[in-house]
Amino acid sequence: MLAKKIDGRWHRSSAKRGMGFESLEDRRLLAVAYADGELLVQYDPSASAAIRDGLRSLVRGRAAELIETVAMRAMGDPAIERLRLDTGVSVEAAVAALRSRPGVISASPNWKVTKAAVSNDPYYTTSSRLWGMYGDDQPSGSGPSGTTNQFGSQSEKAWDAGFTGSKSVVVGIVDEGVDIRHPDLAANIWVNPYEISGDGIDNDGNGYVDDINGWDFYYKDNSVYDPGEDDHGTHVAGTIGGVGGNGVGVAGVNWNVTMISTKFLGPGGGYTSDAVLALDYLTDLKTRHGIDIVATNNSWGGGGYSQPLHDAINRAAKANILFVAAAGNSSSNNDATSNFPSNYSTLVGTSTESAASYEGVIAVAALTSTGGLASYSSYGATTVDIAAPGSGINSTVPNSGYASYSGTSMATPHVTGAVALYASAYPAASAAAIRSAILSTARPTPSVAVRTVTGGRLDVAAALNATPATGISISGRSVAEGDSGTTPLSFTVTLSAAAQEIVTVNYATANGTATAGSDYVAESGAVSFAPGEVSKTIVIDVTGDTAFEPNETFTVVLSAPSANARVLTGTATGTITNDDQQPTPTLSIASVSQLENAGRFVFTVTLSQALSTRVTVRYATTNGTAKEGRNGDYTSTSGTLTFNPGQTTQSISVSVRNDNVVEANETFFVDLSRASNASIGVGRGTGTILNDDGLIAARFAAFAALAMPDANSPAGSKK
Repeated sequence: MLAKKIDGRWHRSSAKRGMGFESLEDRRLLAVAYADGELLVQYDPSASAAIRDGLRSLVRGRAAELIETVAMRAMGDPAIERLRLDTGVSVEAAVAALRSRPGVISASPNWKVTKAAVSNDPYYTTSSRLWGMYGDDQPSGSGPSGTTNQFGSQSEKAWDAGFTGSKSVVVGIVDEGVDIRHPDLAANIWVNPYEISGDGIDNDGNGYVDDINGWDFYYKDNSVYDPGEDDHGTHVAGTIGGVGGNGVGVAGVNWNVTMISTKFLGPGGGYTSDAVLALDYLTDLKTRHGIDIVATNNSWGGGGYSQPLHDAINRAAKANILFVAAAGNSSSNNDATSNFPSNYSTLVGTSTESAASYEGVIAVAALTSTGGLASYSSYGATTVDIAAPGSGINSTVPNSGYASYSGTSMATPHVTGAVALYASAYPAASAAAIRSAILSTARPTPSVAVRTVTGGRLDVAAALNATPATGISISGRSVAEGDSGTTPLSFTVTLSAAAQEIVTVNYATANGTATAGSDYVAESGAVSFAPGEVSKTIVIDVTGDTAFEPNETFTVVLSAPSANARVLTGTATGTITNDDQQPTPTLSIASVSQLENAGRFVFTVTLSQALSTRVTVRYATTNGTAKEGRNGDYTSTSGTLTFNPGQTTQSISVSVRNDNVVEANETFFVDLSRASNASIGVGRGTGTILNDDGLIAARFAAFAALAMPDANSPAGSKK
């Protein structure tokens, strides 16, 4: 057996895996599994370090990993903490305890998920081994003789019409790894243009060193293929983008496409925490570098609802990335029993991530070659969108091999491939427009007529021949605010396809955390596209300042499109990134002035801002006109003050001696020195001992005078 240790968990795999996967029954058992003793927790950003420590202590947990991706920071979403519980602490009890506590946004198990493939059929040796790609032409108008199946995806017809894909279109494979050296895949594997191979440096600044072909989130390294594993991910890749027309093996829906492997499944499955990282990795590549990632293929499932995963799917949708997901292999109705991740909806927001303006999830059921809903396939009249070939699907496997597998895992990449093929034919199409084209042209199929949203099966050729709707979308950017004046921030408005007539749409800015007038200049107006134009730019001026503050956001909202168009993505976020230095926190001590009979002087030391780190400072008293000592005016003291994370005030107590001597007011000092993690602002506090003895003597004399007879009055006379 081979083994790797990851974050304290040992994972084992066979040196050589067979062609089969675990049985459907095994997958039902795995569907409710999660990482033993682990939670995913999101804290309210306002919760102090002390509060977070208290929440961990409440459930006897400790932080094992902080998940904070570039995509999360760009969207302003809080980080995710992978929390490990002490032995014997119930995951369910810990989740229930944390969810009810102030300071916690979400808490869920770290769900275990698995591939959505089932036991495979014998390897196909007949001419029908690629039936999932076939068309319904008779006798054989497309392709060679014998390549006809009315229930195929009709990809063959698209190829005949000249649609074979484009290398500029990119798909993310969120799955096992991919054998990037397979002769039917190598030409279509992504190579990171922003990374230098082998230099050990994170050249593109995404947190992953030498991520040349993607990243392995399971083993935490840059090798996206591990020998003895990754047959499932390689199989999925072959259906999406196996090289066609090369006289070798199979052909994918796209003969030309670019595929990025983001491995998060290993032997026995994977965890939602790593799925979040994989999705955000792809979202960041698109939003920061403009890589045209149109979809992710998600042939996996299991566990329950996870807000962090839902957030990641929503973030991807806002970046115009579709989430194509397997409906599951439990033969169940997903309307009644949710299957994740296919049951997520980007039209639904969470407490940390708002909804997208369109539905970005496509859930896929599996068909047999005779048009029936596969016996293992899950379904749902409102939660499963479309069916596609899923049984007896031949595709690539590692070591230059080929094999036939069945499952909704195999149906899903047919749809992902169709998304990529459509994007290559209509480069300006938005994610919403692509999804609409795929689903609106589904071919009616009796076996899924009341078991899917469309009631039909994938028809790639029909989708490509559908007249693209003229959809309008807007996307935002980020810009450093600058120290003065204004800096332009551009928003791009695009049409899904060039129109034959003028297209117009109104726009207006709206506040987010940024405020019009102080942070940016409010704008409104209209954008007009002449026939043939597909892109316009709206420029909003951002106001510079020198104040240190969090990144701020505002939005530009589209409305009132002309009658010949519709808004697909109507809101875009502009991010004003802070470029000012955080002021150094300072410590200051306040002076104290009291009567000497107070007995104790309390000096307050203040930290200018709460920090997440510990701050210490030395203090010591020194003489002024007041003298320390046993018979002096005060008792000297010294020591160290400690400000724990979140604390901003501490106090120093000095004992002052009370006496009956009439004297002038006296002073002593408390000096601060040797501060850590902060500088000293006001470093000396003055203690002023106000004399109260003269006042007492004066009052006594007055009292005595009242008690003595008046020298001018006759003795014994009454007053």
